[in-house]
Formats: sequence, structure tokens, C-alpha cells
Amino acid sequence: MKFTNIFLFCFLALAGISTQAQDYYLQDYGPFDPEIPSPEQYLGYQVGAMHTRHDLIVGYMELLARLSDRAAITYYGQTHEARKLVMLTISDPDHIQNMEQIRLEHLKFTNPDQDPGSPDALPILINLGYNVHGNEPSSSEAALLTAYTLVASSHPDIVKYRSDGVIFIDPTINPDGRDRHTQWANQFRADPLVSDNYDAEHWEAWPRGRTNHYWFDLNRDWLLAINPESRGKLAWYHQWYPNVVTDFHEMGTNSNYFFEPMKPIGSEDPIMPKENYEDLNNLFAPYYSSALDNIGSFYFTKEAFDGTYPGYGSSYPDLQGALALLFEQASSRGHLQKTDYGEISFAFTIRNQFTSSMATVKAAVENKVTLREYQQKFFNSAVTANKPSNVAGYEFGDPKDVNRTIAFIDKLLLHRIKVYQKGDRFVVPTRQPQQRMVQSFFETYNKYRDSVFYDASAWSVANFYNMKYKPVRSVDTSKEVSGNSELVQITTAPQSNYAYLLDWDDYYGPAALNYLQKNGVQAASAFKPFTTNTHAGQKEFNYGTIMIPVSKQDMSPQQLHQFIQEAQQLWKVNIYAVSTGFSLEGIDLGSGNFRKVEAPKVLMLIGDGVNSYEAGEVWHLLDTRVKMPMTKLQLRTFNFAPLDQYNTLVMVSGSYSQLDSLKQKKIKDWVSKGNTLITIAGASKWAINKKLVKEKLTVKTKDSVKNENSERLSYVDAPENNGREEVGGAIFEVDLDLTHPLAFGYTDRSLPVYKNNEVFIQPSQNPYATVAKYTADPHIDGYISENRYENYLKPSASLVVSAVGAGRVVLFADNPNFRGSWFGTNRLFLNALFLGNQIRVPRVND
Repeated sequence: MKFTNIFLFCFLALAGISTQAQDYYLQDYGPFDPEIPSPEQYLGYQVGAMHTRHDLIVGYMELLARLSDRAAITYYGQTHEARKLVMLTISDPDHIQNMEQIRLEHLKFTNPDQDPGSPDALPILINLGYNVHGNEPSSSEAALLTAYTLVASSHPDIVKYRSDGVIFIDPTINPDGRDRHTQWANQFRADPLVSDNYDAEHWEAWPRGRTNHYWFDLNRDWLLAINPESRGKLAWYHQWYPNVVTDFHEMGTNSNYFFEPMKPIGSEDPIMPKENYEDLNNLFAPYYSSALDNIGSFYFTKEAFDGTYPGYGSSYPDLQGALALLFEQASSRGHLQKTDYGEISFAFTIRNQFTSSMATVKAAVENKVTLREYQQKFFNSAVTANKPSNVAGYEFGDPKDVNRTIAFIDKLLLHRIKVYQKGDRFVVPTRQPQQRMVQSFFETYNKYRDSVFYDASAWSVANFYNMKYKPVRSVDTSKEVSGNSELVQITTAPQSNYAYLLDWDDYYGPAALNYLQKNGVQAASAFKPFTTNTHAGQKEFNYGTIMIPVSKQDMSPQQLHQFIQEAQQLWKVNIYAVSTGFSLEGIDLGSGNFRKVEAPKVLMLIGDGVNSYEAGEVWHLLDTRVKMPMTKLQLRTFNFAPLDQYNTLVMVSGSYSQLDSLKQKKIKDWVSKGNTLITIAGASKWAINKKLVKEKLTVKTKDSVKNENSERLSYVDAPENNGREEVGGAIFEVDLDLTHPLAFGYTDRSLPVYKNNEVFIQPSQNPYATVAKYTADPHIDGYISENRYENYLKPSASLVVSAVGAGRVVLFADNPNFRGSWFGTNRLFLNALFLGNQIRVPRVND
């Protein structure tokens, strides 16, 4: 032991806690090593009496690693708010000393080219993951108890778990959200406790603690990997490939407890092997039922949730040869709350999560051969199973937007998908260990055995990036891509005494322009294409190209050139030096079709009633990819805001009930002065309903309503029937007007968009105002009911600009920034920010 008796005495004296409280959780697992303090002794309060801060959780895990040779701690990253992301490894001391060798031997079971030997020779790898939603806090408290039990207990069962298993405890996947909720719950905690549902303790303030710093749902981010929490976890995951992974959650207060098996997967031909979601789940289920029966807890299975979307913590590991397990505990949403069946306490919720944690370890250890053989079979089948002979891989790439291509490759490599270079294009073979992830990135579907999804029904990541691709019959694997640095090649611009041209086709063109504007550089956008000579030779320039005139700057040519070079190095974009304003084709550089770009001064409304996910996506995009500050205005302070200090207002989905008729008029008058209002999804519907614009929503025709079947339906089927009319998340094709400023930088009229709402906007009566309309047969991927598809989506527009006085409202029916992943449609939103002030909706002659 790495612990002294003096230190132990101080700990116990400070805590002063009896063993009675911890017996509520731990009575079946003694005896415990007295030299290792329990969580209650460390914290100074009973587990469940308070919500534990993340730093204390980490501190306790670090303490266990210091005191015991059965534990070791690693750090796999940090959050946006610089909180530690930790993994506590628990096993037999000999295993702890030999972890690297265990890892290498274990990885042989994931490599079809290696002989791993006996599946019984190694300990089973178990990853217990907790608290991905910050305001579902019971599981992190259970993590403390689980860690203590597995480290300190000398019970024969626990000794066996350490001998036959390696348990990785990730105590808090979302520390930023957890601490936001912890602060709320503790500051409103009363003594005695107040269980009234309407007490402030049970009603968090916006944006609540579910999400991370940028208000992202990290339980949707395993596939998309936008945030550091997910990227760090994925790097760790692909280092270890655990056999079992848990995903602990909370749900409505009047529920009970859920464990798998889930509701059947909605896909007609699931990527996940049937053996996983049927055989293995049914193998583990009796362990949970027995353990929960033993403590008198009620539970349910099979009725809810689904693992269709591969980006959950309870589904992504299933595509890596593991068994991923979802748990949902009825939440106390504080320390004590009334339910239909009496009061539910925080301690009770913790005990259920702790009980399931220990049952998971027991089930994994007792079935380690089955689990390891399954993982070996999983990866072997990826390279041996029969696949369509005419699809050896997928070729992709956009030479006109290298940074967007590189971002897509980065995502492929993060998931350990093999990528090979083929000139200025790239190819991904289907026959590789990550074959099922290749399917997730490229394959699309239009048939489903279920029509109600817990979340998205479409996730073909190539479409997220607007990455055009095609199947190929053969793959050249001579040049594997190992990283992105060698793929970035920019043309460094020499100093010019005339002008520079920034290629707007590049994803990071707006970021480079923002950098230049922050440093006082004046710029203009090309509203028509042209061809001219540059320092790199003759080049064609697309709509939106940014022209930076040297003589019109309030700085020397040398200073301007320094900013040009800095922008290039920061954003890896091509900027070209030109020495003449005379173009070979198209407009000259002095043309009136070059229009000055006004630096965006952006305001976004946030607060109660506003969709925090969509607001966070806007904030994240501007913060992390454009490095452009944006003012986030609470709705409660709207009356005090000097709107005239801003030229762009962003409104995402929300009720906006705080905006009465006078405040609505204030917004409309501000837009009329020449400013830009950008509305997304539900906010577009709000703007139309409040008559800020003259556009209309799509409604069913009278004929289609008459033709509907009005037969009597069974009451029990109502939730399913209503649910199938929701658009949970699907991908559709729109036709872009490439000459419109909102489409500048695009080179293909066809663009995939993501729809996860029921906002349908009619094409504008002004023929110049519909920027993007769904095509005649727009479905690309995902489920949508025939009613929604035929009567609402097909006749509608995805993006409309509506004139309001001298200004304009940019109405997005779909979310161009969905989950921080839609690189393909981010440009539409950024164009609205940077070019909005130059959009004039042409008048139509009567």
C-alpha cells in the first residue's frame, strides 16, 4: 500500500462518517480494506446527500490510483472548459503492471491477420462509462461506489473480477455539463429536502446541464466526433477495443428503470450483427433482472429506445465488436422528488446504477470467452463476408475545396478507416476491419422495418460533408493516407501592389476573410465569375471570390502582405497575387459586380424557449472554425439591447413567447433599415406566422385531405402512428441557384441537406428569392412518411430570402449547422453572415 496510518487517521477524523450510510449500497461486498477511504470518507458527506463536483470525482479516482496497486489512472483529454477527462483502470496488481502486454495480446482478436490464441487466456476488458448527459448525475455517483468496491473489497467475487477482468471506469464523460447541473442542484438544495416538483431545485435554468460547453449532446457525438470529449474518448477506445461498454442515463421521474434489450432496430438490414442485439443482450439481461429483483427495483425492457443510429455510447461500440449496453434510471432531478408512486431519492437512483454496474462486471467476467470469440468473429467477418463484387470501395474528393476534403478524411482516420490516395482523389476500400464503419459513412437507405426512431434515421457522413463519391470496382492501396498534414498544399502569395484574390470555394475562406477584416483589411466579393492571370498562372475564379485591393487600404502594402501571409498560414487557404485589373474573361477587378463585404456584427437570441442545441451549433461554428466573436443575447434582456450596433441577428428554433408584438416590431424595423435576420427551422416558421415576412408555409391541398383514409384506428397504436409523421432526421437533395450570394462558393447545383423538423416553406412568390428547392425526387437517406414526403417536402423550398424594407430575412427550413457536422451546408449560413448585407431581392414587374 502507498498509504500511511497517519494520513488515514486524518481522513477518518475529517469525515466522521459512520458505515451505516454506505451499507445502503455496499453491504453485500465486504470486507473492505480499511486503509482505503470510502467515497463518503473522502467527500465528507454520504453518497447521494449532495451532488458531487467533477473535481472531487477526479480527486477520488486519483487517490485510489495513489493508494492501491490495483488501480492506475490515465488522462485521455480535457473539455472545452479545461476539466480533466480521466480513465481509472482496475484489475489484479499483476495485470496493472502488465497492461501494455495485455493490450497488445487483446488487439490480436481485432486483427484478422493475427492468431490471438486462446480466448480464455486474457482478462476481459470492460469499460464502464458514466454521465454523458450532465444533468443525469446518478451514474457518476455510482462510479465512485463501483471504483471503491472494485479496488478495496476482498470479497471472493470481487477478487475474481479483478483476476479475470480489466475494468476501465470513465466516471464523467461530460464534466462541463455535470458541473453546471451540480451547481444548480446543490445551490437550491434545502434542509429538510423539498420534494415538490415545482421547487427550483427540479427546474434547471436554460441551457441546463444535459449538454457540454457548446450545448452539444455528447451522446450523439461518437460517430461525428466534433468535440474534444468525444475525440479523446475515441482515441482511447481504438487503443483498447473493450469487450463490454456501458452507457448510463436517466429519464422521466415517473418511469422506473430500463436495461437492454432495446426496441428492435429500425433498419431493415442493420449493420450491427443480429448476434449482438439479440443473443448477447439476452445473455446479459438475466444478470440485471436478478440483481434489481434482489433490491426490489422495478424495470422494463424491449419497449423503448433503439440502437439504429451508430453515434450513441450504446451503439458505436457495437460496431467495434463490443457489447454496448444502455441503462435508463428514473431521475430525481435533484435530491428528492415526488412521483406518482411516492418520493424518489437521489440515493435510490444511485443504487440502481451501482447495482447494474456490478452486474455488468459479473456478466462480462462469467462470459468472457463468448465475448472475446464474438469480437474476433466480428472483425474477421468484416474482411471475409461476401460483399457485392462490383463495389470494392468508394472514391471521393473535391480538388476545389481541399480543406473540406481534409476534414472528411480526418473523420475517417479518427475511426481507423483506411484511406488511400489516388491523384487528387481518395478511395476507401470496403474490405477492411472497419468495414461496418465504411458502410456508416457511405451507404444510404430508403427501406425500414420500423417508422419511429429514437433519433436520426440517416447518418451517411459523406453527405454531411457534401462529399461527392462513387463506388469503384478496384482499389489501389499503394499510397495509404496516414495523416492530413501532407495533403495541405497552399500557394503562398508574393507581395502585390495591385490586389489579392481569396478563393471563396474553400471551406475556410470565410475564416480567412474574418481574420483579414479583424485587422482592418477592406475586401469585396465577386458577384460574377472571371478569369485572370495570377502569380501562379491563369486561373478561373468562381462567384464569391474575395478581392483585396492594395491601394484602397488604410495600411502600407507591406503591412497588408503580412496579414495576407498570416491568413494563409492560419487557415491553409489559397490567396493569389495579381498585378492587373484586366481580366481575360468575365468581369474586371474594377467592375461594379465587385461589392464591398461588410464585417459581420452578429447577435444571437438565447434563453428560455430557444433550442439550445441549434444555438450551440452556431456558437461552436463561429468560435472554433471562424474565430469570430458573436454576442449571445438573453431574451430577458432584449429590451435593453441596442440593435443598431449589429448588422446580423440569428434566431434558431424556439417559441419566442417573450417577444410580444412591440418587440416583434422592433426586430422588423431593424431589418427594414438594411440589416439581416437569419432564421433557422422553427424560427423560420415563427417569422412567417408572425408576419415578419410575406412567405407562406406549405399546407396540404384540399384534394389530398379528402383522399385520406378515415378508417377507425386502434387506440394503442396512436403513439406509433403519430410518431411516424415526425421527421426525426433524414437527408434530402436540393437544387441550388449557384448565382445567388447565399450559394457563392458552391460549384454543383445538387446539395444534400439535413432535415429533422416539420418546417416546410413554400417557394417564394418572388422567382428570384428561392435559393434552394427540394428536387423532384429529393430522398437521399433516412425515413420520412409518404404523407410528409409527397404533400409537404416535395413542393417546398429549403432556403428562401425575403425582402423586408431595405433589409432581408434569410429563412432556412433545415438546419445548416446540424450537430457541428454539416460541413456541406455551413457555407450557406456563413454566406448569410458575410454577404447578407449585399443581398437585394430583385423586384418583379407586374
